[in-house]
Amino acid sequence: MTKENLIACHNRIKPYIHKTPVLNSRLINNLVGAELFFKCENFQKTGAYKMRGATNAIMLLTNEQKTKGVVTHSSGNFAQALSLAAQSLDVKATIIMPSNSPKVKKDAVKEYGGHIITCEPTIEAREAAANHVIKKSGATFIHPSNDPNVILGQGTACMELLNEIPNLDVVCCPIGGGGLIAGSALSAHHFGQHCNVFGGEPFEADDAYRSLRSGKIETNKTANTIADGLRTQLGHHNFPIIREHVKEIIRVTEQEIVQAMRYVWERMKIIIEPSSAVAVAAILKEKEQFKNKKVGIVISGGNVDVNRLPF
Repeated sequence: MTKENLIACHNRIKPYIHKTPVLNSRLINNLVGAELFFKCENFQKTGAYKMRGATNAIMLLTNEQKTKGVVTHSSGNFAQALSLAAQSLDVKATIIMPSNSPKVKKDAVKEYGGHIITCEPTIEAREAAANHVIKKSGATFIHPSNDPNVILGQGTACMELLNEIPNLDVVCCPIGGGGLIAGSALSAHHFGQHCNVFGGEPFEADDAYRSLRSGKIETNKTANTIADGLRTQLGHHNFPIIREHVKEIIRVTEQEIVQAMRYVWERMKIIIEPSSAVAVAAILKEKEQFKNKKVGIVISGGNVDVNRLPF
């Protein structure tokens, strides 16, 4: 995936997305001893970066494919993104959602016109339900993270960040399915100046950390983390990009995730979800490693059920 691919993707989706702001915090800078730049995709349409990849993937379908609709499985953010992207482009979207998806995300999918089918909260159940829809309707499956067109779309957030702050030393993203960090790593490679990419991942769902160490895609037996958007696993499209371009993955505890989330809410007055807080927690945990550096953090989303805050 080339620099030109990313530029073309960004030009294609630009009318359908927000160019989100880059914010900083003197208090958090002082705490880390570095200059931090937060790319606030919590202000993106549907409240998360995934609108970028969903829009790009649908736009590149044939007219025949668009007529038959699209289907995906998602715990929430990609579900919302595909629903709104499909609605904007006049395409039907069916969304397979695990039964433990947050109510706020289910409600949003319905508001964006997505048709929800609920399944058990396992990868196997998600895939079986999606396959049933494909067989029945001929809909095109769009994977939330393991699709080249989705990866390119997600990479445009980091591309915008580097266009605005071109001399970053580090970019850090949360890792779930791997689409955001793979796209960000491509953007850092093509648009950065010796910019290293780090990932943040919960100990409770650390398949990417183990995959980088073993050299093959690992799975999680359980994924009991508050970061509900990170309960997925890497795929064969994004893992090679991660292996080549991601320097390190930093694992964080559930308590560290909650503390980072609360810290950003209190100090920056912005709403971020637990999955976003994972990247912030990683920088706070390893702050000596980032001292005196310019660090970009992709705040991946802000979809939180405010009736069930962890603090």
